[in-house]
Amino acid sequence: MKKLFLILISIMLVTAVNAQQKFHDFVVEDIDGKEFALSSLKGKKVMVVNTASKCGLTPQYAKLEQLYEQYGGENFVIIGFPANNFMSQEPGSNSDIKAFCSENYGVTFPMMSKISVKGNDMHPLYQWLTEKDKNGEEDSSVSWNFQKYLIDENGNFIAMKSPRTDPLDKEIIDWIVSK
Repeated sequence: MKKLFLILISIMLVTAVNAQQKFHDFVVEDIDGKEFALSSLKGKKVMVVNTASKCGLTPQYAKLEQLYEQYGGENFVIIGFPANNFMSQEPGSNSDIKAFCSENYGVTFPMMSKISVKGNDMHPLYQWLTEKDKNGEEDSSVSWNFQKYLIDENGNFIAMKSPRTDPLDKEIIDWIVSK
């Protein structure tokens, strides 16, 4: 009887570990307020970036767009998440942000609705990105605007890159083009 009990406990633990939420399980809202299922990105490498329009790092939009134009498409995508968590550097509405990105940087990569990337109201996707017990790889905290998270084709957390890491950094490009 004791052996049967241990087997059942083991099965429950394995099931609980396998039930851990994956990147592709999330549904977010795009900048136009429509549902965006991250499962639509299966098979693509993904760079998730929290963005802001009034930050010293805002010019990274240009390099993110350059990266997306060069490598985006069938195998790679960037998704931007505007956030107002750092010194109120993203005060605008979704429509303001969309216009700013288009007019100033010609952004064509998918932009999502403004969210919180830290604190008590942190979006569940960012909880997954920043907590090892959820992403299975690494604990991190979002330290500033334009922090980058790399996700593989299967929805696995690969790495976090600091806000100051250039979007055209050799390590990022090598990761994108690697098989």
